[in-house]
Amino acid sequence: MESNGEKAVVSSSENGKSETETTESSSKDGSICGFDSLHHLLQESLSPPLFQEVSRLLLGLNCGKSLETIALPEPARALSSKHDFDLQAYSFRADKESLRGPRLVRVGLVQNGIALPTTAPFSDQKRAIFQKLTPIIEAAGASGVNIICLQEAWMMPFAFCTREKRWCEFAEPIDGESTEFLQEFARKYNMVIINPILERDIKHGETLWNTAVIIGNHGNIIGKHRKNHIPRVGDFNESTYYMEGNTGHPVFETAYGKIAVNICYGRHHPLNWLAFGLNGAEIVFNPSATVGELSEPMWPIEARNAAIANSYFVGSINRVGTEVFPNPFTSGDGKPQHADFGHFYGSSHFSAPDASCTPSLSRYKDGLMVSDLDLNLCRQLKDKWGFRMTARYEMYSYLLARYVKPDFEPQVISDPLLRRST
Repeated sequence: MESNGEKAVVSSSENGKSETETTESSSKDGSICGFDSLHHLLQESLSPPLFQEVSRLLLGLNCGKSLETIALPEPARALSSKHDFDLQAYSFRADKESLRGPRLVRVGLVQNGIALPTTAPFSDQKRAIFQKLTPIIEAAGASGVNIICLQEAWMMPFAFCTREKRWCEFAEPIDGESTEFLQEFARKYNMVIINPILERDIKHGETLWNTAVIIGNHGNIIGKHRKNHIPRVGDFNESTYYMEGNTGHPVFETAYGKIAVNICYGRHHPLNWLAFGLNGAEIVFNPSATVGELSEPMWPIEARNAAIANSYFVGSINRVGTEVFPNPFTSGDGKPQHADFGHFYGSSHFSAPDASCTPSLSRYKDGLMVSDLDLNLCRQLKDKWGFRMTARYEMYSYLLARYVKPDFEPQVISDPLLRRST
C-alpha cells in the first residue's frame, strides 16, 4: 500500500497478526517486526528521499556528508556468507589539513552469541566459542583491520545473573587461554586486539575481575583495564563475582593510536567517559552485555554523546542471543523466577566526535563492524567546539573534592518565603 508516492508500513491488522502477536514474535527472535535492525526497517518502509532525510537526522553527517560504505575484499565477504555473520563497513572522514596528513586507522567490532547450550561441559563451550569467532577474526584480518575489540566476557556465557559460583571456572589469568588464542591473530595480521575476559588474579588471592586485556600488534600484552563500575540492577548480579576495578582510566598508546576501554556499565557514568578523554584517548571501546528491556533506549544515545562531549571515537559492542541457564533464578525485583537474562540485542556500532554514527549491526546475528577512522577528526572537533577550553575543571574539581567528604553540604539557595509560616 502506498500513499503520495511513499511506501507505507503494513499494519499488524493488515497482515493478519495482532500488535501483541507481532511484538511477541519479534521479541522471541530478536528482530524488530521481522527486521534485523531499525536501519533496515526504515529502509524498507520509506521512500528513498524520505529514508535519506530520516537517516540524516538519526545518524548525522560526517564532514557534511553521509557516511560512505567500504568495499571489503572478497575473502572477507565469502567468510561472512559461509558462516552467516553480519558484515558492514563504513568510512569516517576528516577535513584535509595543510600540515598533517590523514591519520587513518581501520577498526573492527565483533559481536557474537554463545555456541553451545549452557549445559554443555565448560571446556566444550569455550572451545566452541573460539571456533565460532575464528572466521570472524579472519574476516577482520582479510579486511586489513588494525584494531579489533571483542564483546564483554566473550569467552563464556554471561552467567552473572545466576549468582552460581560454578561459572567462576571460566576465569583465567590475563595471559591465559583466551589471550593465547588471540595473540596468534595479532601476530598473523599485525593487529591490536582488545580481549575482555573474566580475570583470575593469581597473585592476589585468585580474586576475580572483569578485565580487558590489550594485546599489541606483535602479540605482546600491552596492559589491562578492570571494569570501573559494577551494576546492581535487574539481573545484573555481577558483584557476586567481582567488584569495582582498581586500574583507574588508562589510555594505551598503540601502533595505531591511543585507545581506552570503558567496560559495559561504565557507559552510564559521564565522568568515566571524561576521564579517558582527559588522559588523551582517541578511540574508546565499550564492550558490553546488555538486554533490550533494560537498556535499549539508552544504547544509541550514551556512546554517541560521549564521543561528542569528549572529541573521540567510540566503538560500542554488545553480544547477541538469549542464553538459557540450567537453574531458574530471581533477582529480588518482584519478577517470577526465570532461566534467562533476556535478549542481548547486538546493535554494535561506531560513533564519531562530529555526532555522526554508523548504522548498527544485526540485533540477533553474529557480526563484524569495520570502520575507517581518520583520527585527525578528534583535534578538528576540539578546535571547532572548544569543549576542553570552555570546561571549568577547577570548578568541578572543587565541588567533587567537597562532595566526597562526610560533612558535604549541597550548594542549595532556598527561597526564604518557603519557610514563612502561613
